Amino acid sequence: MPAPDSLHLRCISVYLSPVPASDTLQARVERALSQLKNPRRGADVLAAGMVKDLAVDDGGAVTFTFLLARDDPGSLARDVRKAVQGVPGVTAVRVNVTDASAAAQATADGAPRPGPAGVPPPPTPVELPHLGRILAVSSGKGGVGKSTVSANVAVALARAGHRVGLMDADIYGPNIPRMMGVDGKPEVRGGRIQPLEAHGVKLMSLGLIVERDAPAIWRGPIIMKVIQQFLRDVDWGELDYFLVDLPPGTGDAQLSLAQSVHIRGAVIVTTPQEVAVGDSLRGAKMFERVGVPVLGVVENMSYYVCPHCGERTAIFLAGGGTRLADELGVPLLGEVPLQAHLADLADTGRPIVAAQPDSPAARALDVIARRVADALAAVPR
Repeated sequence: MPAPDSLHLRCISVYLSPVPASDTLQARVERALSQLKNPRRGADVLAAGMVKDLAVDDGGAVTFTFLLARDDPGSLARDVRKAVQGVPGVTAVRVNVTDASAAAQATADGAPRPGPAGVPPPPTPVELPHLGRILAVSSGKGGVGKSTVSANVAVALARAGHRVGLMDADIYGPNIPRMMGVDGKPEVRGGRIQPLEAHGVKLMSLGLIVERDAPAIWRGPIIMKVIQQFLRDVDWGELDYFLVDLPPGTGDAQLSLAQSVHIRGAVIVTTPQEVAVGDSLRGAKMFERVGVPVLGVVENMSYYVCPHCGERTAIFLAGGGTRLADELGVPLLGEVPLQAHLADLADTGRPIVAAQPDSPAARALDVIARRVADALAAVPR
């Protein structure tokens, strides 16, 4: 397999759409943007000066910088992307979301504005139809059970008869191979990496490639290249759902994924404690800033279930997931209880939904998987 620093971005072909001379594609894009209002400023995003460096190439690819102030709703970034994507003749949309106050300061200081004359714009998120609906699973901090939720939701979807892929993008702590019970090295056939399979789910992880004790001391560009290779150079086949287990926080992996592929939605995993909820809120806001809809919140370790009498006991503060969902204006997809042997099963590669499907945690995760599928089906393509 080529070394990460030798990976390259493959070219994506686009279909050209004829544009009448009397009505250019750029004019149609500008009209679509002028229909979007900024409720804080009472003007459309063009009149408010939020759209900069708008450019449309001959292939229908649209690029522009979107200046979003701290007090502006983060959903505006998603709305402008959708508005431009809906214009006939547009084949790709690249939006560079920039803090308006930072951009204003840079201009005042004499620094070049974002755009062709300054730093190169980020890659255009592309459609990869063979991956099906792409779901990002994220958390604000580590240790909340994000990978547990990712693995079990993937297995639950596969057990329901769907074709599922699970990409472990947690570069710094790739735990999916252990949780799914795989440890072999993936083969390369015809230049394509062959994913491993467990519990009906196709898998790829950095943990399958590097040695177990090898630290990933990588900067952003290398992380982006690894994620792009996992997306494009792995022979995933035709999938219905493609889950991406992200590292905690709002770093290079999250941004690289959002800039590389069109994510249908994100699920935020938290625990009831306020420290986890606060970190998760920042993670959710990051997805809003890059135009990815947050489908809902999963509260893990919600309560403890006694294995003898079934009594529920709140070990931590209660209601953190509900408060986070309410603040974001999204549904609480489910509450996963603490349960005896759940961690032991994960350590031995047996997800709870497969090993003990009738247990309280497995039932909760199965419900979450169904709600995630319903939410993804409601997101427009």
